[in-house]
Amino acid sequence: MEGDVETYEDVMSLVTMMQEEQDGWSTPTRGECRIPAVTACPPPPPRKKPFSFGKRREPPKNGYFQPPDLEMIFSMGTRKQACA
Repeated sequence: MEGDVETYEDVMSLVTMMQEEQDGWSTPTRGECRIPAVTACPPPPPRKKPFSFGKRREPPKNGYFQPPDLEMIFSMGTRKQACA
């Protein structure tokens, strides 16, 4: 019978456990658990420098590459010649 007798502390701990189970989860409200208040705003991010493409290049002195058969590739032929 002595095993059936519970102390007051045991009963109270069981009661608090049952109340916590019934209440569910809650957010801690202690001061140490709170997010600290910010006193001053951080400085703004620095501005980005505008992008520059650099100096303008002049065209090459010898001209651009011109393969000899370039005109033949882009020349328009008749439809019969294109299908043959």
